[in-house]
Parts: sequence; C-alpha cells; structure tokens
Amino acid sequence: MLAWLLDPIDALRAHDVALHTAWHGRAMTLAWVVLFPLGIFAARFYKITPKQNWPERLDNKAWWYAHLALQCSGGVAVTVAIILIWPGNWAGNWPGKIGTAGVHAWLGWSAVTLCAVQFLGGWLRGSKGGPEEQAIGKPLAGDHYDMTRRRRFFEYAHKVTGYAALLAAVAALINGLWAANAPRWMWLVIAAWLIALVALAIRLQRRGFTADTYQAIWGPSQDHPGNRVQPIGWGIRRRDATPKSSPKS
Repeated sequence: MLAWLLDPIDALRAHDVALHTAWHGRAMTLAWVVLFPLGIFAARFYKITPKQNWPERLDNKAWWYAHLALQCSGGVAVTVAIILIWPGNWAGNWPGKIGTAGVHAWLGWSAVTLCAVQFLGGWLRGSKGGPEEQAIGKPLAGDHYDMTRRRRFFEYAHKVTGYAALLAAVAALINGLWAANAPRWMWLVIAAWLIALVALAIRLQRRGFTADTYQAIWGPSQDHPGNRVQPIGWGIRRRDATPKSSPKS
C-alpha cells in the first residue's frame, strides 16, 4: 500500500522535478489550497460567531483579522512561489505554448493576476463611516455605511474575482500535479482536503452562517441606510433583531 501511494500517478512517466519547481508547487498549494480557502471561510461564515450575542454585540472583528492574516499570508506564499519559478518555465511558456506547461502558465498567471486585483481592490474599497466613526469625531457618512456605488461595486468584484481566482488556481494545481507526475498520496491528500472544505461549506451554508457583513457590523435597524439595500452575494442572509439569534455550531 505504501509503495502504491509513493508511486507517481502515471506509471509510464518518471516523477523527476527540479528542487525550485517542487518548492514552487508547495508554496502555491499552501496558498491556494490552505490559506486562501480558510480566509474565505472566515469572511463568509464567521462574521457572527455561534456564541456571539447578536445584535447586542456588534462588529465582531475576529473574522476580519483572520481573513486579513490568512489572505496576506497567502499573498506572501504566492510571491515566494513566483520568485522560485521566475524566470524559468512560466516565462518561457506564457502565453505561447499550447501543451501542458502552456495551459499551466495560462491558468497560473490568471490566478495570480486575479489575486493581485483582489489586493488592489482592498486598498480601493472606500471609507467605512458609521456611528462608531462619528463617536470619535469622524464623519458618519462612508462608502460602506451608506453602501455607495463604489462600495457595491467593490463587494461584487471582490467576491466574483476571489472565487474565480480560486477556481483558476485549483485548475492550475491539478494541471501542475499531472505535469509533474506527482505521487498518488499528493493527489489523495489534496482531494480529501478540498472535499472536506466543500462539505463543511455546504453544512455551514445550510445552517445559516452566511451573515450579511452590513448587519454583522451595524445591526438590523432600518435606520442604517445599508439595510435598505439588498445584501450582496449568493446565499447571504439577513436576520431579525432577536438577540442570541446566531446559528449554532
């Protein structure tokens, strides 16, 4: 069994990968299979935590710090992966060749480009605003609090681009594993992890963990202008004002 797991997926080819290419793959796997997905989980499912007495307690920033730390760590891992491979195979195969390496380059650079757009969009998302900002002498008005066109565009773009980047990266990963003729255990571990993430996402979605960001920060009152705007994103849910209405884990 151990020998079978250690054998490459294609018995007709050797698994012979240069050291810098192997570490490129490891860094990209860490970023796109572990760090970025966990950051997405924090942002999508844990804006209101199970034990949080919402709406008595608002703006629990645990999800934000987790999301920021995980996505920035993923960005560092992606940067390291690019440095390891550049100016090697990708440079020579972008965008011309149609073979396995060319497809990997197209998918990989697409994911990296979308990743860069995500970080740039985060810087350009606009101001926050809100009563807590006003309490410390800042304006009540803000792109987020007022859900301006700029903020709505950011939220649509951030979510669509993020998931598109993840899909492109997973496709690049599968392509890369095949091109490297990776051993079977790598395929199995990565597949098991991704299946577990999908299963957990379905469970959390069904249990109502997808709280609206606006409500998580400012509560359900219609006095807040953003609560009069439809929540942005598939499956995002709004709640009533009953305390302790957080979903149970």
